Amino acid sequence: MVKVLITGAAGQVGSELVKLAPADFEVVGYNSSELDITNALQVQQIVAEQAPALIINAAAYTAVDKAESDAERAYAVNETGVKNLAEAALAIGIPVFHISTDYVFDGTATEPYKETDPVGPSGVYGASKLAGEQVLANSGVKHIILRTSWVFGAEGNNFVKIMLRLGKERDTLGVVADQHGCPTSAASIANVLWQLAQKYTEEGELTWGIYHFSNSPATTWHGFACEIFKQAVSAGVLEKAPVVNQIKTSDYPTPAKRPAWSVMDCSALANVLGSGVPGWQQELSTVLNDLNA
Repeated sequence: MVKVLITGAAGQVGSELVKLAPADFEVVGYNSSELDITNALQVQQIVAEQAPALIINAAAYTAVDKAESDAERAYAVNETGVKNLAEAALAIGIPVFHISTDYVFDGTATEPYKETDPVGPSGVYGASKLAGEQVLANSGVKHIILRTSWVFGAEGNNFVKIMLRLGKERDTLGVVADQHGCPTSAASIANVLWQLAQKYTEEGELTWGIYHFSNSPATTWHGFACEIFKQAVSAGVLEKAPVVNQIKTSDYPTPAKRPAWSVMDCSALANVLGSGVPGWQQELSTVLNDLNA
């Protein structure tokens, strides 16, 4: 059995990592109250005690708007926490898999972002996540940084659950139609991380570094919302779909600036794993079934 330590095990991706772990892995999952990654001493003690073969860091500060007024906490989790995990991993000679975000880019592109494209976050959340990437890359530890986008799942707070709640409360909604990206299920992120973990344990090596992963195809928040309501009605989650009007980003101001373009090129990871990118519509169907159950 290969022991894997998972941080943020109660979150959107962390809970899926625990649930979807292959049979040949022993999972030791810690939620944020059990393991505070900003506490260097606690991280060192737990990693040394557990002596895992691999750490998967699914712990993160993800409140994009709140981060604008809570920068200290965002950096504590997204940068210092990653540094603490990297140092503890380096001490026992194991790799770290880490989840990052499309928000490291400025969102002004018109072609899918490659791993090598220049970064330039426009808010505190993206900047804190980029700082975490950099501290991990410079730590000397073997690592995978998996950038993803528009995460949704049965656990945690996300766009799908917000739309379902609003769909029950309102007959009409306005949803932003000028931001482009790829919705990505927490389960498909977990599956990709487990595929990488299996490849590493079988071969003893990986092509380390940054990879992009999201479901396909690209859409807008408006397009995503329309599909959520269509599927929710046919799955019996909602009685009827509200009317969804297209609005502009400027019609819905938020404390943090959102990228207008979050589409990423996922071909590098597909080449490593020898598999294609799952479609988000099918992933959405699975999540709605989970929520309905």
